[in-house]
Amino acid sequence: MSKLGRILVAMSGGVDSSVAAVMLHEQGYEVIGLTMKTWDYATSGTNGKETGCCSLDSINDARTLAVNYGFPHYILDIRDEFGDYVIDNFVDEYLAGRTPNPCVLCNTHIKWEALLKRANKLDCEFIATGHYANVRQHDNGRHVISKGLDENKDQSYVLWGVSQENLARTKFPLGSFAKADIRQMALDMGQEELAKKSESYEICFVPDNDYRAFLKHKVGDLEGRVAGGNFITSDGMVVGQHKGYPFYTIGQRKGLGIAFGEPMFVTQILPESNTVVLGRADELERREALVRNVNLIKYENILEPMNDVVTKIRYKDAGTLSTIVQENDKIKVVFDHAVSAIAPGQSAVFYEGNDLLGGGFLC
Repeated sequence: MSKLGRILVAMSGGVDSSVAAVMLHEQGYEVIGLTMKTWDYATSGTNGKETGCCSLDSINDARTLAVNYGFPHYILDIRDEFGDYVIDNFVDEYLAGRTPNPCVLCNTHIKWEALLKRANKLDCEFIATGHYANVRQHDNGRHVISKGLDENKDQSYVLWGVSQENLARTKFPLGSFAKADIRQMALDMGQEELAKKSESYEICFVPDNDYRAFLKHKVGDLEGRVAGGNFITSDGMVVGQHKGYPFYTIGQRKGLGIAFGEPMFVTQILPESNTVVLGRADELERREALVRNVNLIKYENILEPMNDVVTKIRYKDAGTLSTIVQENDKIKVVFDHAVSAIAPGQSAVFYEGNDLLGGGFLC
């Protein structure tokens, strides 16, 4: 065994995880590659071309790279676990009038657990992924995630749910590199096609990015059950009928199918009465939020109000200065200034500088 130890690397077949695996291999780790098949496109009910981490091409690309560099590669079928947890939750959240965050659930409950379970069987001390983030041990003994060097690619937002036990064995080889550096490394490896691979920002199991069609496929007679509910304004006035509350998200402006004399947005979703509330842009603004299912990373507790925390309420959000405090099993967030379109079900993630304090789901 290598002096640096044996490491199991999650390989999607994309440029990031491929370069991460080769980088660790060249550093002297005994690398084992693992590609996880999470989704079967044939059962998705979509018309999108099979692309991304679960396609046959991506699996073959990962295996070919491993063979070329002389390290083992395995395929792990976790479609059942993924479907039972991530996809069922995705559907349930929309039916509850919330906007789900499937990547967070997948990382927390599926990928890391599957990786570590297989790592133990293969006597691997560490696991690694191609995420743009960093991890280190803090002076207080806890393992802390911090932002990746490339702000445009930083993926710490989707990692807030990873446990301390799992972080202790995790490495992020790409954390101190920019995306352009990784593409250049792929070119230097002679992997021109890999370097040119495009990135997907879609949900992996909704390849055509049409979540409404996916919901209709998964839930029998959904349209018949929810069509014809009321659009109302914040003062209760009925202004039209909608196609069904699960097909709308907080902050949505386009596709309402109804004309107003000014821009109107979805401000609230009421599943119990199949009602969608519309309002002006200023009616989307909030100064406070409550966060559930909290996982704290840098500190074990935040029992006293903590100021100057940057809270992000969506992946591409720049973040807002705020004060946070722990209230039983939830975190209360008071923003320094109003933020728009807080969507229940999405992640709120807290930062102290570049360090990830933790996160949870917006109530």
